[in-house]
Amino acid sequence: MYNIGEALIGEGNELAHVDLIIGDKEGRVGDAFVNSISELSIGHTPVLSVIRPNLLTKPATLIIPKVTIENLSDASKIFGPAQTAVGRAVADSVAEGVIPKNKAEEIVILASVYIDPKAKDYRKIYQYNYGATKLAIRRALSNYPSIEKVLAEKDRGTHPIMGFKVTRLWSPPYLQIALDLDNLETMEKIISKIPDRERILIEAGTPLIKKFGVGVISKIRELRPDAFIIADLKTLDVGRVEVVMAANETADAVCISGLGNLESIEKAVHEARKQGIYSILDMMNVENPNDKLKQIKDSLKPNIVLLHRNVDLETSKAEKGESTGDNTAWGNIKNIKKIIGTGLVSVAGGITPKKIEEGITNGVDIFVVGRYIIGSHDVRRSTEDFLEQLPQDPDNMRLALDEDETTN
Repeated sequence: MYNIGEALIGEGNELAHVDLIIGDKEGRVGDAFVNSISELSIGHTPVLSVIRPNLLTKPATLIIPKVTIENLSDASKIFGPAQTAVGRAVADSVAEGVIPKNKAEEIVILASVYIDPKAKDYRKIYQYNYGATKLAIRRALSNYPSIEKVLAEKDRGTHPIMGFKVTRLWSPPYLQIALDLDNLETMEKIISKIPDRERILIEAGTPLIKKFGVGVISKIRELRPDAFIIADLKTLDVGRVEVVMAANETADAVCISGLGNLESIEKAVHEARKQGIYSILDMMNVENPNDKLKQIKDSLKPNIVLLHRNVDLETSKAEKGESTGDNTAWGNIKNIKKIIGTGLVSVAGGITPKKIEEGITNGVDIFVVGRYIIGSHDVRRSTEDFLEQLPQDPDNMRLALDEDETTN
């Protein structure tokens, strides 16, 4: 038996975060238990949980402080409210049948406990650590969370302590606003008028980056801390260097030119993955996007393929009275998606609110809009024209609820 559990409960300085391992006394967890209690480290001395002095908890439980204990005040919080909280949580877990009573002598628990040195309220320290320990035990013994839960939450959850949100493109479609500008004051005015919506992505356009450098990404970040920001680098060569530069300025995605050679494209995509940001392959002026994508290694396909409206093809087919079949104004999106697997497709050129429904029907994930919005006298209204055609925002900002946990 080897089970792992975790729980965070509370708020403020008294917030409790407990990581624990439950396992057989005669197995690896038992070995770790003995090593922890016999090999002490300064400031992180483990302590056995007790119901009260001289009454050890069963299963035997070792509390390991996460934060260095530097003085008697720190120590008293561990030896007082935290030690009692963990001990009673373990005992109550046995009393309630979460831990089988007949296993109480056969297993041991290692509980890593966080106590902020600034915590003052002993009752809250007790209450939060009791709840966190009990919840962590229940989760450990029920193997919570399932892998399905993890995959469903990985791009949705927000951490209460981190202080900012990391936006991921887990629920298309999205509206990408291209800031193809050469004036910082105009950029700031436009951003201030763009609604703060999760379906909006902000692009640092090529003109902005060429005139002000990749540092303009950080300026946008200051104005919109939680935004998904795309750096339209149009990278043709030395892709790795440019990707790193954009990532260092907190870009969420970089745009690479599909006109580059395969080696340059693959190196740029590889670097984007290494930096943990999205890669966008821009197919502007690429004669046959399908062929180009097929030549790229499967392991280095871009996260997003950007297609541009082919006006000549549209006109030619219309004049000949030919059926477009699966072809859209931006090409055969279904074929592109087959080639790139789980990647997304974005489209640019001729995008108006009336085109949104058609695009969604044909599999468009991201609509790139420039002049319709940034050239408008009413930026907010122009943006809303598009948002009205899109689904409601995904629930990135919801509180992370564990509604799938058993209540039995």
